[in-house]
Amino acid sequence: MTPAPEQLGVLLLSEHYWTARAMQQQGSRFYRALGQALEASDAVNRRLIYQTWPEACWDFYQRGLRLAEVE
Repeated sequence: MTPAPEQLGVLLLSEHYWTARAMQQQGSRFYRALGQALEASDAVNRRLIYQTWPEACWDFYQRGLRLAEVE
C-alpha cells in the first residue's frame, strides 16, 4: 500500500533520526532492524522503506515526535 501523498512528503522531509530511534526503542525485533536500516539509509532507500511499510513508518514517525519532545 502506498502512503498518502501528504504522509510520504512529511516523512521524506522529516528528520529520520527520531523515526529510526522510535523503531529501535519501541519496536519488535523486525522494527528494531528496520530502524537500523532507516538510520543508515540514503534518500533513495529511505523512500523505499517509507513506501514499503507506510503505516508502520507513519506510526513510528509520530512516536518519534513524542520522543523528540521529551528530550
